[in-house]
Amino acid sequence: MTNEKPKAGLSREQRILSWIAVILVAGFLIDQLRDVLMPFVVGMAIAYFFDPVADKLEEWGFSRTMATSAILIGFFIALVGLALLLIPTLQKQIGNAIQLIPLIVDRIRDFIDPFLAQLSTEVDQDTVTSIKAAIQKYAGTALKLASGFAANVWSGGLAILNILSLLLITPLVAFYLLRDWDVVVAKIDGLLPRDGAPTIREQSRKIDATLAGFVRGQASVCLVLMVIYAVGLSLVGLNASLLIGIGAGALAVIPYIGATISLIIGVALAVAQFHQDWVSILLVALVFIVGQTLESYVLTPRLVGGRVGLSPIWIIFAMLAGGSLFGLTGVLIALPVAAIAGVLVRFGIDQYMDSDLYRGDGDSSSKGSSEN
Repeated sequence: MTNEKPKAGLSREQRILSWIAVILVAGFLIDQLRDVLMPFVVGMAIAYFFDPVADKLEEWGFSRTMATSAILIGFFIALVGLALLLIPTLQKQIGNAIQLIPLIVDRIRDFIDPFLAQLSTEVDQDTVTSIKAAIQKYAGTALKLASGFAANVWSGGLAILNILSLLLITPLVAFYLLRDWDVVVAKIDGLLPRDGAPTIREQSRKIDATLAGFVRGQASVCLVLMVIYAVGLSLVGLNASLLIGIGAGALAVIPYIGATISLIIGVALAVAQFHQDWVSILLVALVFIVGQTLESYVLTPRLVGGRVGLSPIWIIFAMLAGGSLFGLTGVLIALPVAAIAGVLVRFGIDQYMDSDLYRGDGDSSSKGSSEN
């Protein structure tokens, strides 16, 4: 009879180090493969977005393959049809917006020159020259940073090869992922470490609730705002109404910053187009104010809800960091990663609050003495 020693399990520290190693390897792979990940990220997002619809169709008696085919065929037909309708108009409006840029510069100069003239009468010429030089320096630095960030995003995700792969591979990835979504989830569940599986499942449910509440809800908010802005600006008579409406709705995903950028760009174009027609300019500003009010008090509470638990600052940081590190692919995965990280950070804080490290030896000793 042989005495077999039981195998020792991994300690908590070893498990934490293992998960950190997995995260680091995943980040390294994303960085190395970011130029080819775009269609897979988009396809996964489409599959995740429409999975509840596929589940509902299955409840109605459709097979998973039929439900997937019907959803994706309808989605891509609507997408292509919408693109065919909007692209000619968008091309024209982009040209009009570009032509307005010199007028915007002139309007800004007309606005600033009186202040500079008054300043020059009250301050010596050397100081005015220094102020102008400082403005040009910092404006150039800001423009350089913005262009560098945009170039990084562009080069990271919008090369010609990536656009072709996006058009050709994304539908296939979306189809197979949406069709096999439940199977993939079951297989991943089967690979979980058995002793930690209940905890991982619980956190996964919280992550799914956060993603469903934010990603699906925020996408709905953005679509509604696109329609509101495009229709409102068209009624006012802004030449680039559709372009600005779509851009403003898309930027709504970035808290505060998106709304501010949209308002500034919209009003600047209105000033360039309408010149001194202050009624039209104020109406353009009013469209954005109404849109932001509806978003804050109606759309976001109803479509996103307060259960998401994602700080606006955290979302802004995640999107900027994702774009800087991984280009456009990083921007797309920033929100899901931010949601996952938010849930895991809250879980880690709960674990810390329940540990001896937080309670201290005194609490542990008193707890042990009370039990005795």
